[in-house]
Amino acid sequence: MQYVSTRDKSKPCSASQAILQGLAPDGGLFVPTELPRLTPELLDHLKDMSYPRRAAAVMKLFLDEFTEEELLTYCEAAYGPDRFDTPAVVPLHPMADNTRCLELWHGPTCAFKDLALQMLPHLLAASIRKQKEDRTVCILVATSGDTGKAALEGFRDVDGTKILVFYPRDGVSDVQKLQMITQTGGNVGVCAVNGNFDDTQNGVKRIFSDADFRKVLDGKGLRLSSANSINWGRVLPQIVYYISAWCDLYRDGVIEPGQAVNICVPTGNFGNILAACYAGQMGLPVKRLICASNANNVLTDFLRTGVYDRNRPFHMTTSPSMDILISSNLERLLFLVSGQDDALVRSCMKQLTETGRYEIPAALREKIAGLFWGGFCDDTKTAAAIGKVWTEQNYLIDTHTAVGVDVLSQYRADTGDSDICILASTASPFKFSDSVLRALGDKTPPAGLDAIDELGRRTGVQGPAPLCGLRGRAVRFTDCVEPDGMYPPVSAMA
Repeated sequence: MQYVSTRDKSKPCSASQAILQGLAPDGGLFVPTELPRLTPELLDHLKDMSYPRRAAAVMKLFLDEFTEEELLTYCEAAYGPDRFDTPAVVPLHPMADNTRCLELWHGPTCAFKDLALQMLPHLLAASIRKQKEDRTVCILVATSGDTGKAALEGFRDVDGTKILVFYPRDGVSDVQKLQMITQTGGNVGVCAVNGNFDDTQNGVKRIFSDADFRKVLDGKGLRLSSANSINWGRVLPQIVYYISAWCDLYRDGVIEPGQAVNICVPTGNFGNILAACYAGQMGLPVKRLICASNANNVLTDFLRTGVYDRNRPFHMTTSPSMDILISSNLERLLFLVSGQDDALVRSCMKQLTETGRYEIPAALREKIAGLFWGGFCDDTKTAAAIGKVWTEQNYLIDTHTAVGVDVLSQYRADTGDSDICILASTASPFKFSDSVLRALGDKTPPAGLDAIDELGRRTGVQGPAPLCGLRGRAVRFTDCVEPDGMYPPVSAMA
């Protein structure tokens, strides 16, 4: 299978080349030239497999350079008991109203990014070998909170790599920040940016697109790659857990063979829900994708109007991992639903850079509307959802999952569709303990690690070991730069 840039499909490359490069030289995102099919027979075969075996089987459909044996070895290492605290890896928790909560936070950093970033280092290391790359791979990451720690943990002390994570100084939770700035490992670096996530993400993209700077790094024996969801090696493992969730429902007799389900995903950068879209396009029985946004509702407006416009106020919310106005992975969706029209994608991205907005043709808007339903909620409704789920179901959810709960209820009220829905739960509630405590009625909750302890005491729910273990860890990284000052820290990694 070959891969091309969303902005120029005339230059195909292999999977290992796409994973190693991360971002295409023209600024586009790598995508497969075709999507493999999930036949009913294959889904029936997958339903009785363990999660690592399902992951290996699904990823093999996209990675013909990789043998089944090596993929299974990677998957068993990435999703083994020393990494995830449940054999199910991504268990489904039954909720009210025909909803199944897909818990994606049982990994080492307690967020859904672990499902991809425990696998990506294996794929990247293998791609380095397959491409006979002798330079050190410098991995740059822009994070709105969860990706940073998950990438640092995944690439910690991986041979042939260095990793540098940039995060918005005031745009992550106390726990997310503490997870990053105390990170151990000889090849890791962390730096705050005096701006929001979009400033941080744009800075990383500028570095990738700077041919002269890449030459400087090359002279120092470095080459750039990415662990953000702009890297295809990040998106691919995320496709797996939606297929796995459907297979669990099928295996357990909750749904019949071929029965379609809805999928609701709280998202900011569009990568997580894009993975669900790819699964549906491959043949997974998916009825509707419900895109849940917080007050930064640029995606909701796009799905409803066909106009993407980031020229709006930026809101810092209690669901900070979704505080994004430039949703990078939307570019991949445009390429997919337009029939791989790279000229259209190139034009839209140029307009976005120059004016901050673009509008897609009416026919394309209608096609996307047939796949997605978009909604958003503010912090008040987010808190109400947390309180309601705890009071009525004795189940604790985080602020991002709560956005999904509220938007799913909006969807059902608007459409009357009460079919089974898989709700992606993207983080442990203990990563945002102070906001969850406020939602449960505590007007002056403690901050940071004390909030984790208080949430456990108040609810009787045990906090995850990786978060509880942060207490007493030494702070290693304190640097902060302006968005235009991100180059020097990269140079220092040589």
